[in-house]
Amino acid sequence: MLQLENVTVRFGGLTAVNDVSLSVGSGDVVGLVGANGAGKTTLFNAVSGLVRPTGGRIVFDGRDVLRAPMYQRARMGIGRTFQIPQPMHELTVRQNLMVAQRFGTGAIDERRIDEILDFTGLAPKAGRDAATGLALTELKALEVAKALATNPSLLLLDEVLAGLETTAKRHFMNMLKQLHQQFKLGILIIEHDIETISKLCQRVAVLNFGQLIAEGEPADVFSNPAVVKSYTGADIGGDAEPTGGARHA
Repeated sequence: MLQLENVTVRFGGLTAVNDVSLSVGSGDVVGLVGANGAGKTTLFNAVSGLVRPTGGRIVFDGRDVLRAPMYQRARMGIGRTFQIPQPMHELTVRQNLMVAQRFGTGAIDERRIDEILDFTGLAPKAGRDAATGLALTELKALEVAKALATNPSLLLLDEVLAGLETTAKRHFMNMLKQLHQQFKLGILIIEHDIETISKLCQRVAVLNFGQLIAEGEPADVFSNPAVVKSYTGADIGGDAEPTGGARHA
């Protein structure tokens, strides 16, 4: 479904993403991890169309979308959330979903909106002002709901669990598992919590200073010396190859 081929993003003299190749198949759940500043959100921005890569290709459902604007990518099936919730001010929760749906599909489907409101637990708050009437957990749910309203086949989740306390995080994890099963989406998720990623994801990719240093099953990746060193600075296994033994072809 999504194929990144040697994607590079530079901002002046800074290389934020460096020659990254990565794939997400239909129905896959892939984690994207790395320290702050590793290039994770920049890679999301490149996939969704907020920034244009300096080099490489982004192929979605067989089409090169490198030059496609954000709204076209949304209508092709790429939906995303943002790390900091961005509700549309002076609009209700339902109206937020309607705007997102029109942006992503070009039309309004009230039944689909009702389904999403029920699924995310936001139906009781549908008439509330989205910017002032929701708690943090509900704002996070609204980010997911807006992305779902665009009718995606690929969902990019940017730290949707960040800032949540333990009970809320557990509830949100269960919702994400159900989301994957019910909506049959491919998911690429940025998350710092290794335990969460290990429970949610079939594969994990690790960025470090913009480079992909490991990719594979969670247990293999998180025991990779190069990954441990990128997180802790400790060298537990001597000099490791950048992609370690966990990289899948």
